[in-house]
Parts: sequence; C-alpha cells; structure tokens
Amino acid sequence: MNLNEIRAELFKMQDMDYRDFNSKLIPTVNKSLFIGVRTPELRKYAKQLAKREDIEEFLHSLPHKYFDENQLHAFIVSEIKDFKSCVDKVNEFLPYVDNWATCDQLSPKVFKKNHKELIAYIKEWLESDKVYTVRFGIGMLMEHFLDEDFDISYLETVSNIRSDEYYVNMMIAWYFATALAKQYERILPFIEKRSLEIWTHNKAIQKAVESLRISDEKKEYLKSLKIKK
Repeated sequence: MNLNEIRAELFKMQDMDYRDFNSKLIPTVNKSLFIGVRTPELRKYAKQLAKREDIEEFLHSLPHKYFDENQLHAFIVSEIKDFKSCVDKVNEFLPYVDNWATCDQLSPKVFKKNHKELIAYIKEWLESDKVYTVRFGIGMLMEHFLDEDFDISYLETVSNIRSDEYYVNMMIAWYFATALAKQYERILPFIEKRSLEIWTHNKAIQKAVESLRISDEKKEYLKSLKIKK
C-alpha cells in the first residue's frame, strides 16, 4: 500500500474531539499535523498492514507528514518478528521521531527474546545527539533490563547522561523511579549520593513516591532525600 492509500484510511478513522484532546498532550507537534485516530484503531490497523509485503513503501516514505502516520509506523515496526530486520527499521525511523508519544509507543515485541543483542544497540542510542533516540534508549533499558537481566552498570550509564532536554530528563526520572520500585536496595545509593541533576533527582523521587509498588516507609525516606533549591 502506498502512502496516499494509508493516509486516506487514516482520515476515514478521524475523530476530531480526540484530535483536539491529543494535540494538547503533545506540544512539540503542531495541531494541524494531527489527524485524530484513536490508539486502539491505529494498533489494529498496524497489525493488518504489518502482514502485507508491500508495506515497505510506507515504511520508506520518511519523513511522514502526520503524527498519526508516525504512530502507525511505530506500531508496524513493533510487529516485525525478525530481530535484525526490526532493529534496522527502528534505526531508520528514530531520526524522524519528533515527540514523546511516538517514542514511547515504539516497543518491538521481538526485543523481549533478544536481550543479549539488544543491549549493544541501546548503548548506541544513548550516545545519540537526538533527543528522542536517547529517550528511546533509556526506555528500552527500563522495559527490558530492570528484572532478570539487570546490571548496575546500566544505572551508572543513565545517571551520567546530562541534557538540557525536558523529554530526556523526564525519562531518566521515570527510569530511576521504576528502578526503585523493582530494585530498591541497589538503586537507593544513586539517590543518596545525588548522582542525578537536581531537577531529575527530585522528579525521580516524586514519581517513586507516586508508585503503588513502593512501601510507605520507603516513600517517607525518599521524600527526605529531596534536594531543596
């Protein structure tokens, strides 16, 4: 299917109220670039398109014009079953990702079974000069490497990232808050030693305190570690 055919289908699914609502949540994208397709419909459509041999034409038609096309692209790539093919498509797409939603919803299923190969790519993404490529790398560490494949060196890498970008620092905070929920005793020293920048440090604590997976006693201690400006 070519881009015009896909775009026409997206406009058939348009919901103007949803467009107005969603555009307010994603300020880095101009409102005129939202079609207004709800996420469940995009996911369903992506699964249909991912099975088509002619979907390559759409995947190569970068950059896309509309936010919804980028979302659709992310969902299609997330369905690719071959690890190397998926990574190649991710790398082709990441330079064109221009918002937090598309970045965070790009979550390939095949990554779950290929952690050994994945970590090398994550390290490359973290060294990028592009905001959403770095955010994506941190997100993949958070999604795949806070459980059985956890390594303290990954925390050190993320804690050393310094950025003026809100969407990078917010993901760092989210990563540490999630890490505290899953590996509290091993993560706590990073907070106690103030390894993060002040804003990110305080935001990580705030998000951890909001978590239902951390005890009230631990939350009270975390609150005491907030840095007063």
